Amino acid sequence: MVNYGLKDRVAIITGANNPWGIGATTALAFAREGAKVVLVYKKVFRPFDASKTDRNGADRYYGANAGNADAVETKLKEMGADYIILESDISNEEAVKEIYSTVLDKYGRVDILLNNAAADDETGCDTIETITQHVIDNTFAVNVRGSVLMTREFIKHRGDYGRIINISTDAAQIFAGQITYGASKATLEALTRSIALEVAQYGITVNCVSPGPTQTGWIDEEFEKTVIPLIPMGKLIQPEDIAETILFLASEQARMITGQVIKVSGGKAL
Repeated sequence: MVNYGLKDRVAIITGANNPWGIGATTALAFAREGAKVVLVYKKVFRPFDASKTDRNGADRYYGANAGNADAVETKLKEMGADYIILESDISNEEAVKEIYSTVLDKYGRVDILLNNAAADDETGCDTIETITQHVIDNTFAVNVRGSVLMTREFIKHRGDYGRIINISTDAAQIFAGQITYGASKATLEALTRSIALEVAQYGITVNCVSPGPTQTGWIDEEFEKTVIPLIPMGKLIQPEDIAETILFLASEQARMITGQVIKVSGGKAL
């Protein structure tokens, strides 16, 4: 086992209510390493068939994102983890300030930030011919504004250790069919590089992980048959694959890695 040196570090993780998701999986990985974890989430309501949430597919994914973080909390309790769970909206400036106030009141510091929360559009309106103002505003409000606000507060309350990790997507540079989502993630990659240069003077690193098709509960059997041939390594990425990469970037060992966009995609979209 690698010793990441994360014991007693305080990590904020956004977008953490899906028990099969990257946020929840990473929270559990941090807790395993002895870190104190702060899970931030917002319920996202989309129609789903509750009778189909027992298997991977859109219904499981939508159901998970519409719920609270109870399933994740149960696992954290079983681990004896030190944690906070907050339902909040990171696209709102005052809500972001309240998140940090709560964390600092309990732990006195914040060492790691994972900007994982994301919004996208599932109505088919994210193409150049169908795009709406609402889709543009909603997507950028969370993926860009929310991440920037969370990062700004992190820098404001910085201590003697700082790691910021953003989550993009492997297809950010070319994402036909999801142009606003892709553009928001490409923006986050650009911000990663720019902010890394600004905060290097404080010893804070800023990096980005860009996952390929990851089984967070949304890929059903039929879609799996379509997407796996696009992955040179021949299998879906798992949330654990992303979480382990994040642990390394959050560790002392990665102290001189900053401004990087790392694809964990099995070779897809290189």
